Amino acid sequence: MLCQALRRFGQKLVSRRPLEPPVAETAPARSLSTLDLVTLGVGRTVGIGVYILAGEMAGSQAGPAIVICLLVAGLTSMLAGLCYAEFGARVPYSGSSYLYIYVTMGEIWAFITGWNLILSNVASIAIRIWAWTLALDNIFGNKISQAFQETISPHVPGVFAEILGFFVMFLVLLLLELLTQNIKQLSLVTNVVTSVNILVLSFVIMSGFMKGDLHNWKLTEEDYIKAGLNDTSGLGLLGSGGFVPFGFPGILRGSATCFYAFVSFSIIITKVEEAQNPERSIPMGIVISLLISSLVYFGVFLALTLMVPYYRLRPGSTLPEAFFHIGWAPAYYVVAFGFFCSLSARFSVFMFPIHRVIRMMAQDGLLFPVLARIQTGIHARIVSTVSFGIIAAIMTFFFGFTDVLDLISFGGLLVFSLLAFSVLILSYEPEMQNGGNEAQVQEENGPAAEKLTLQGLFFPASSTPTLLSGWVVYVCSSLLALLLTLLCLVLAHWLGLLSGDPGPITVVVLLLVLITGLTGVIWRQPQSSTPLPFKVPALPLLPLLSIFVNICLLMQMTAATWARFGVWMLIGFVIYFGFGIHHSLKGPNSRP
Repeated sequence: MLCQALRRFGQKLVSRRPLEPPVAETAPARSLSTLDLVTLGVGRTVGIGVYILAGEMAGSQAGPAIVICLLVAGLTSMLAGLCYAEFGARVPYSGSSYLYIYVTMGEIWAFITGWNLILSNVASIAIRIWAWTLALDNIFGNKISQAFQETISPHVPGVFAEILGFFVMFLVLLLLELLTQNIKQLSLVTNVVTSVNILVLSFVIMSGFMKGDLHNWKLTEEDYIKAGLNDTSGLGLLGSGGFVPFGFPGILRGSATCFYAFVSFSIIITKVEEAQNPERSIPMGIVISLLISSLVYFGVFLALTLMVPYYRLRPGSTLPEAFFHIGWAPAYYVVAFGFFCSLSARFSVFMFPIHRVIRMMAQDGLLFPVLARIQTGIHARIVSTVSFGIIAAIMTFFFGFTDVLDLISFGGLLVFSLLAFSVLILSYEPEMQNGGNEAQVQEENGPAAEKLTLQGLFFPASSTPTLLSGWVVYVCSSLLALLLTLLCLVLAHWLGLLSGDPGPITVVVLLLVLITGLTGVIWRQPQSSTPLPFKVPALPLLPLLSIFVNICLLMQMTAATWARFGVWMLIGFVIYFGFGIHHSLKGPNSRP
């Protein structure tokens, strides 16, 4: 009895949602072209981060090497984007990483993904509130914050004035959200605002080549002393000078936080039902938008670190302030205008991602049923918008800006790892029937009862996927995920490897041998022959590389970020095991 109960419990955790087109009363108009999707992706990706990320990262974590951090983060996001692109080609009537993982990996992983997305989206709102507050305060010469301090009684702690500012800014953003709900040509508005933003950033890049100084990449202690930083104590928190003042650990740590800059490209998959040719335009939109975004970020940060010494880029600094440093005061307002355009491109989708994820999870029974009306009911929508906005404003106050960035990056890296794993599984599964409810193996694939042998692992009898080959890939992929995690844990203490300590080196070599062997087993299995407009190339290497890089960056997160994420997931598991697992609408449909 106990074994049967445990087996049913395990089947429930990995029960998968049937891949069926949603039944809608009115199908959305397919009006978005590939250009519209690219513009949408660039508008969401090249947004707030390009104006404020350098101030948080260059001064204390990476220095001029922030451009390398962006290349690493851009490569990581491109690997994830390829996985998203294949899902966009496979599922042309949906658009959610939560749904993709529910279809391929099961209920518990789908809940983790959805719960993660809620946290990331709330943190994104906190970033927007913080950015609007900072931008308005800077452009008016910090008079807004001073006015709050002066009008509030001196007996009240100053922190209350600061949090009041966040709440006022949230109310302004809420008003903008409500006013834009009925705008019919949001795609046109997005295209115009994004174009203006790109033009302004192009001006920044050209300014960097005109006013940049390569000496800012070769700073020494003498430069800090000349700048009046006499108490450096051997540079200390300023790093060691040069292009990489904080060393290789600074690049890794900066890459993990810079990943925030690229997580928003996933907005494209929410537009699958509105795309004119989703099987083609979604993959192209994702890949092209990521390429453009990476080039823009690289060019802007390259120009910024050439114009301004990295030690002057402190937390709270914004991109327009660089032009005060080079003596181009009028250009400050030009770039500040681009800053506001970037912020304005986002308020029309202020709460949409949170509403969408919560509604889907509630409809699947993983969250409380009343939340299913969060996107359709007017009152429920307003209450949820206000509630999440207040939470975001409080998060902005109690957490540091970098802490919020890390939460968003953490959630994105975890979700992208799960998606890469899902692509790996789907690429080697047997053909699906009835929308993916059951794996049906055709008779010509082999005998009814297959046996697992050592020879069969490297020389499968069938040239098409079978139940056995799919199970082999699933087990090997799970073991690889575990081994890659262990490898990243060892590499996180890379100083022991450089010192020649035989212990860590032996562990790394052993792990690499096991990883190579399991990868070879997966490579020898027959791949799915289902024709798709786009497939992830170089299977199984690219999905595994994506998982490895994502886990490596997760290991660079601070212990505080892991603790905050752990508390959030603990709350989620209480909800899932207390309610969701008992009310899920999907029956057990375990893997073969």
